[in-house]
Amino acid sequence: MPASLTHHAYKVNQLQQYEADAAQTIGLNLFQLMERAGSAVFNNIRQYYPAAHRILIVAGKGNNGGDGYIIARLAHQAGLNVTAVVCAERSQIQGDAFTALTLLEEYAVPIHYCLSVEHKTKIINDFKGELIVDCLFGIGFSGVLSKELNQLITVINNKNCTRVSVDVPSGLNADFGTITPIAIKADLTVTLIAYKRGLLSAQAANYVGELVLETLSVNSALAELTPTHCFRQNKANLPQLIPRAPTSHKGSIGMMLAVGGDSAFTGAICLASEMALRAGAALVSVCCHEYSRSVLLSRRPELMVVANCGKTLASSALLEKVKSVVIGPGLGRNVWSKAVFEAAINIESDKVIDADGLYFLANNMYKSNKWILTPHPGEAAQLLGCRIADIELDRFFAVKAIAKKYGGICVLKGAGTLISDGQNTWINTTGNAGMASGGMGDVLSGLIGALILQTENLFQAARLGVYIHGLAADIIAKQQGQIGILASDLYPEVQRLINSECNL
Repeated sequence: MPASLTHHAYKVNQLQQYEADAAQTIGLNLFQLMERAGSAVFNNIRQYYPAAHRILIVAGKGNNGGDGYIIARLAHQAGLNVTAVVCAERSQIQGDAFTALTLLEEYAVPIHYCLSVEHKTKIINDFKGELIVDCLFGIGFSGVLSKELNQLITVINNKNCTRVSVDVPSGLNADFGTITPIAIKADLTVTLIAYKRGLLSAQAANYVGELVLETLSVNSALAELTPTHCFRQNKANLPQLIPRAPTSHKGSIGMMLAVGGDSAFTGAICLASEMALRAGAALVSVCCHEYSRSVLLSRRPELMVVANCGKTLASSALLEKVKSVVIGPGLGRNVWSKAVFEAAINIESDKVIDADGLYFLANNMYKSNKWILTPHPGEAAQLLGCRIADIELDRFFAVKAIAKKYGGICVLKGAGTLISDGQNTWINTTGNAGMASGGMGDVLSGLIGALILQTENLFQAARLGVYIHGLAADIIAKQQGQIGILASDLYPEVQRLINSECNL
């Protein structure tokens, strides 16, 4: 369970259904909640962009636009130069949004109503200020943008100024993190009441910018009304390693077995195996192709090569000592690979299955609660027998479907990596684009394999491994930049982080 209710992530229908009741629980009506929302966003604008004195509000006809009118009023009262563009006729604005608009109209703020797309884009192009506030849609957007809105958002994105989105960048689906075909590229998104899961995964990373949550003091009431099975993973709610006793020894910590490394893919098994050593596996044995053996041992003599084919692996006496198994890095897809996979999959120990191990799993249906599967979207599509595009359309469904179909835990890699047991899903918050390099998945497999030996269950090992993996890359990127990060660069940072859990 998460350490705080601010780690809950919701679907849009949950928020739409229970938002009013949650506000009422703490004595607020919806207009008072809108006032809080507008004030919270304005305070963030002042905090993040204190030099911004000219602001353009681009508002839709719904409550997201109402937030914008309140922001405009507060900015005007603070002495800022404010203009509002309303993408609707005045008569189309109703309810609390209309109340907010009428209050704004009492001030000398220029308000431009339902203009042609040419007129709206001209106002935006002519805007000489520092900041545009996006209040077009909020959480209510789904489907495909109209040609006119597509053009409008393109103009906003091309404008050389800061962009702040209220609740959700317009054009981004708040449930799935998808766009069709474009969304506001915000520098800052101030999301309200609770995290929307689509802000945290899939394509959201390209559009959200800095993400700030303002609960408006409603979050706890919402959680009482509608439970969620989706959570945002961060430093405050991580699983912990099992403390090592002063008398710990190699046998009590345990051995990990790494299976893979066909003759053409030695590097992958090297990366996974060495990461396991750096991440706390006391002993790491390797089953690899005979041609990979010398390379492996010359690179890291602490490793032990225990088998070179499926037959020798199946009969190895060391299997009785193995506590976790990583299957797949550099495994290949040939006769040798298949025999090794079939021997490894029958080992009783907890497992991590990645890369070509997932290929064999998808083609030879097995199910177990004693493994962690770590697919990228292409491998996830193989596991579910669908297209990669189908995976990306709903990553949350895909990660749960894989866990239910094959058992155990699924880690669906990508921006906002998802970890699920088929019921509960955690969204990871570490990692960066610099991790798009060869071998990153191999070191993640080795890291999780080592953490299986040091945590209480597979879910904990998967969650902690994904977080540390991304955090190590974030630290390197901050120090040296994202371009050129190698998978092996993560070794020292992962080792340091595991030895300094308080710095996670």
